[in-house]
Amino acid sequence: MKELNLQVEQKYVKKYQAGFPQLVRDMIVNWPKQIAEGQLIRLTSPNQTFLGKAYYGKQNKGDGWVFSRKEHETLSEEFFRRLLEEAVQNRQALLNDEATTAFRLFNGEGDGLGGLTIDFYDGFLLLQWYSAGIYAYQKMFVRAMFDLPFVKGIYEKKRFLREENTHDFVGGTEPDFPLLVKENGMNYATYLNDGWMTGIFLDQRLVRQKIMEEYALGKSVLNTFSYTGAFSVAALYGGALHTTSVDVAKRSVAKTSEQLAINGFNPEEQSILVWDVFEYMKFAKRKEMTFDLVIADPPSFARTKKITFSVAKDYGTLMRQLIDITAPHGTIIASTNYANFSLKKFKEIITEAFQNSKRTFKIRETYQLPSDFKVHPSFPEGNYLKVLILELDV
Repeated sequence: MKELNLQVEQKYVKKYQAGFPQLVRDMIVNWPKQIAEGQLIRLTSPNQTFLGKAYYGKQNKGDGWVFSRKEHETLSEEFFRRLLEEAVQNRQALLNDEATTAFRLFNGEGDGLGGLTIDFYDGFLLLQWYSAGIYAYQKMFVRAMFDLPFVKGIYEKKRFLREENTHDFVGGTEPDFPLLVKENGMNYATYLNDGWMTGIFLDQRLVRQKIMEEYALGKSVLNTFSYTGAFSVAALYGGALHTTSVDVAKRSVAKTSEQLAINGFNPEEQSILVWDVFEYMKFAKRKEMTFDLVIADPPSFARTKKITFSVAKDYGTLMRQLIDITAPHGTIIASTNYANFSLKKFKEIITEAFQNSKRTFKIRETYQLPSDFKVHPSFPEGNYLKVLILELDV
């Protein structure tokens, strides 16, 4: 494919020279009227100084990614193989950890190629493609992946197609579902062939470990926006007295029950509720219910029959309601994956939520992405996860 020469505006030249990995059309002087997905691009300054090689791939944010600072580099099977080998080497400790068999193997721009992530599920790989541009190189990349000795089979999800059922078995051996994986000794049922989600959010591994090891023993636990109940499993593993898992999705009951059962817990002894979280919090306050440990990891945006929730606008309201149903000296785990919040902004929202309350709090611990979700040093926006563990009434 013939390369397209594009000039970066002078005011952004230093940004790209410092390693900025995203292709953004507003930073380009001569952006063409038409450009094909997957088009290879040579970036230069106005005085023709070489800045990097990129590809065009339109996704939610940005227009593609810089993949090399070498003038003669291109997207090839050899290039993909080299990136994969380096990514695997960086995750050897996890690959050798029998207690954890699910993690991120390749994290987009953090591992040298934006627009693609690869997750490891006990030898089965899940590729997620975020633009048609990077998907244009799918065959070369998959060939390189099958060279990895531990690969049993490969699935992919084409996130750029919008429809949730855009998952495909690529090759190798197909697993039986649910595919059981381990995380810090806990079991989780996963489905690589079921819509966008698999049954577990791998980026919360360290938080679940901390819940299990330090915050759950002898506690009553409320898990809001509970999805498949992964936090509830961690709490029970850590000795929680009882868990209440609340999610508006009807399928959450079966999914959470499955996760509890494969870990030896009786789902009928726990509370698994299909309920709008905001309605449930009102109910709990009205009934004067409180919980020792409250977990809130809402989606960035959600709509129910009565409520439209946006992290950007409504996290403070959510936090105020959580405070009301947290027991004296209790703990709140406040989490968001909303990339447009900085950690500083998130802390400000939490602080503001407590201002109208008579209660005090202390941030005991802060978490962002674990090391397998490698973040590009010149793209801090990629470190989207923000988790604050709050101790109340201190």
